[in-house]
Amino acid sequence: MKSITIIRHGKSSWEHDVTDRERPLKTRGINDIKLVANQYVKASFLSESIYSSPANRALSTCKIFLKSLKISENKINVVEELYDFEGRNVVDFVKNLSNDVNDVMIFGHNNALTSISNIFGDVYIDNLPTSGLVKLNFDINEWKDLKQGTTEFIIIPKELKQ
Repeated sequence: MKSITIIRHGKSSWEHDVTDRERPLKTRGINDIKLVANQYVKASFLSESIYSSPANRALSTCKIFLKSLKISENKINVVEELYDFEGRNVVDFVKNLSNDVNDVMIFGHNNALTSISNIFGDVYIDNLPTSGLVKLNFDINEWKDLKQGTTEFIIIPKELKQ
């Protein structure tokens, strides 16, 4: 059995004159990811390996999330292929993971993460919002055999603010 937890980066700011890769998080993005991380902690799940896109907003989201989980930033693996908006590079990356790892966490971008959630999960998501999290489980022994699995749960920040 293999599992992937995917987290879309927090809400980012367009107010800075920086490249797309360097866009920072907004205060709302920081607060939303803390809410999602706290909910994730309550579910008592931990991933063996943590991967992030190199983009500032994704990597910052990852660091905030890990801080909430009390996990060292040293566990973060920054992977260029995760700076992907379509999903092909993310899927190729997952299919090439070591089979010694069963549970991974990936911080990245849309439309890639919404597409992956819909292709490989069994619950349709119209749009994975910023700071949204989806956990997918697969009845496989090797990552190269990635196929449709089941959506274990979805955490949407807006739903935590009620």
